[in-house]
Amino acid sequence: MNEIGIIGLDLAKQVFQIHGASPDGGVVLRKKLGRGRMLEFFAKLPSCIVAMEACASAHYWGREIGKLGHEVRLINPSYVKPFVKRQKNDAADAEAIAEAALRPTMRFVPIKSAEKQASSMTFKVRDLLVRQRTQTINALRGHLMEYGLVAAQGMQNLPRLRQMIETHPDLPEIARSLSFGLLQHIDSLTDKINVVEQDLRTRARQDEVASRLTTIPGIGAICATAMEALAPSAAAFSKGRDFAAWIGLTPRQNSSGGKERLGRTSKMGQRDLRRLLIIGATTVLRWARRRGAPAGTWLARMLLTKPPKLIAVALANKLARIAWALMARGGVYKAPAPGSA
Repeated sequence: MNEIGIIGLDLAKQVFQIHGASPDGGVVLRKKLGRGRMLEFFAKLPSCIVAMEACASAHYWGREIGKLGHEVRLINPSYVKPFVKRQKNDAADAEAIAEAALRPTMRFVPIKSAEKQASSMTFKVRDLLVRQRTQTINALRGHLMEYGLVAAQGMQNLPRLRQMIETHPDLPEIARSLSFGLLQHIDSLTDKINVVEQDLRTRARQDEVASRLTTIPGIGAICATAMEALAPSAAAFSKGRDFAAWIGLTPRQNSSGGKERLGRTSKMGQRDLRRLLIIGATTVLRWARRRGAPAGTWLARMLLTKPPKLIAVALANKLARIAWALMARGGVYKAPAPGSA
């Protein structure tokens, strides 16, 4: 067998496709492997580059294959797609992964440790519980509307819903019983959410980086711990704008012929962090609109001429850049002097 310089590995649940190429890109090996034979195959293989798309189970396989002495590279799937030739199948995907990994300008995804994946799982579980609670509340509101019982959206209006269920004389007993069951489910979900959030707040106090991030207005314990768990090392970005672009808070470009055309935010990055930063920025903006931003500040100038949603996204961009500076250089947040920001 000729020397294998790089392996393109198309991941799956049970059957994996391998494309082996020589250092100059020539095809050396095409092979299918079952899940149980994967590590055995790579243990016998001389050290080489193993490239995979950064998708489900990629970080697990990256850690396990890396332990066997191979250099593992994870690639964003959107960067692999242009290298797929005509028909899409497992063999073509594996070949495209190998081709993409050989490009000198290709950017790769850092492999996460098991501990970091466990930390990020906390936020996925919290999001799931919050979505389920919102769905249940909306379902309850929809059912009660059929009986003329109407309450506004939001958790703050749940006591009114409960009161209407208890006191409305024309509500059938079956509907009342089922409504109480939904209320119990909402209470159970709220208790679980509170447990997860309390754990996040405890971690934010104990973690040195997260505790420094909470000094930034608009970044609380949940956002700070999310940034520590979901974001790569600050050293992976050369400046704050790169970090903001990774989150998806920078404008999309459609420039040509030397003319710059900037559009809406790209939304191409880490959507969980982007959502948390925009929520935090919206909170700061709401406070500034009620009490007034300090005269001469960037926020005060923006409030005079720009719509609120645009300001919130722009402020989220600034928060991301400030957070990167604190993670990369240390220190805590200090409010800029009026006229300097």
